[in-house]
Amino acid sequence: MTSSTDDTVSFGYTQVSPEEKTRKVGEVFTSVARKYDIMNDAMSGGMHRLWKDRFVKRVKPQAGEQILDMAGGTGDIAFRMAERGAHITVADINQDMLDVGAERALDRGLGEEDGSLVFTCQNAETVSFPASTFDAYTIAFGIRNVTHIDRALAEAHRVLKPGGRFFCLEFSTVEWAGLKEAYDIYSEHLLPRMGQMIAGDADSYRYLAESIRKFPPMPAFEAMIREAGFANTRFEPIMGGLVAIHSGWKI
Repeated sequence: MTSSTDDTVSFGYTQVSPEEKTRKVGEVFTSVARKYDIMNDAMSGGMHRLWKDRFVKRVKPQAGEQILDMAGGTGDIAFRMAERGAHITVADINQDMLDVGAERALDRGLGEEDGSLVFTCQNAETVSFPASTFDAYTIAFGIRNVTHIDRALAEAHRVLKPGGRFFCLEFSTVEWAGLKEAYDIYSEHLLPRMGQMIAGDADSYRYLAESIRKFPPMPAFEAMIREAGFANTRFEPIMGGLVAIHSGWKI
């Protein structure tokens, strides 16, 4: 879970104050922002592209819809949805990640000029938008880095219109026996080394690996989504739970 009885939260395997976690997570993503997409390819062997394609297919963005892509950072999910005609607000707590995303959007001819994308610095726990603003809320590989996940889920429910849909793509608990052991070795030993080689930052990728292990299993996270007020919740494991798509609807 996200907190312990002495009002601390997990930053990887370390318990820290909520304020310190927010600061430390910010430092992680400031450090990796410029190499983030290269590392995604290296870490997953390019598989993250297929996971994101599948995720957007589940979201079913429609032309003219207003979608909030929280922790949208460098824009991978937002670009896919904007190409389908939806209007995407890309939100992230880290301005360095947003800056990279905005640069990539300009390279693709997407941006505020055509109304397809807007970039805004936001804390997922205290979103500045009014209630019932968006048709859909997406968050990919970001929810586990939020200091108080329950507050972020409550905000997601608040800003969605009635009938709005919530979709989350996140690493989860591997349930395939052979893959589980191999992935544990990879994430604990090889991932930090790759982070050092490619991004010059082993510690940030050590934290990212630890944060995956500390994230609630799929049924527990689904229960948190229900507790936030969402109905018709479900989860879809991919590669035996290496990643999972979670969803729910605001009734």
